[in-house]
Amino acid sequence: MSEKDPLVTAERQAVDGVRVMFGVGGLIAIIIGILVMVNPLQSAQFFASVLAVILAVYMVVMGVVYLGTAVFSKSLGGWARTGNILLGLLYIIAAIILFANLGVASAVLLVFIAIIIGIMWIIEGIMSFTTVKSSGHPVLSIVYGIISIIAGGVLIFSFALGVAVLVWMIGISLVVLGLLQVIRAFTIKSVVMS
Repeated sequence: MSEKDPLVTAERQAVDGVRVMFGVGGLIAIIIGILVMVNPLQSAQFFASVLAVILAVYMVVMGVVYLGTAVFSKSLGGWARTGNILLGLLYIIAAIILFANLGVASAVLLVFIAIIIGIMWIIEGIMSFTTVKSSGHPVLSIVYGIISIIAGGVLIFSFALGVAVLVWMIGISLVVLGLLQVIRAFTIKSVVMS
C-alpha cells in the first residue's frame, strides 16, 4: 500500500459528504419550492410572520441595549440618559405589541413590502423611458418600462395577485435551483470547488 491511500480515502469521504450536503439541500429547496407554489398566499403570510417575529426580537434587543446604555454608561448626561431610557422602553413596548399581534403585524409588513416594491417598479419603468434615446436598444427600454409599470401597478392595486405571482416565482426558482443542486450532488468529482 502506498502513502497516498489515507489521503485518497479522506478525499473520497469529503466528496461523499459534499454530495450528501448538496443532495439534501437540493431536496429541501425542491420541497419548499413546491409547497410555496401550491399555496403562494399562505406561504407569503408565513414568511411575513417570520419577518414580524425577527423584527420583534430585534426590537427587544435594541430596547435592552438602550436601557443598558442608560443604566451602565458613566459618560451620559441627564437628557441623553433619559432619551436612551425612553427609546429603550419604546422599542420594548413596540416588540410586545408586535408579539401580541403577529398576524396583523405580518399582514401589515406584507402590504408595506408589496407597496414599496410596486412603487419602485413604477419608478424604474418611468426611468427606463428616460433612457430610451441613450440606450442601445430603445425597443427593449420601452418594453421594459411598460412591463415594469404594469407589474408595479398590479402589485399595488391588486395586492393578492401581485404577491401570489411573486411568491410563485420564488417557488419556481427554489425548485429549479434545488434540481440543479441535486444534479450537482451526483456529478461532483472533487472537493475543490470551482
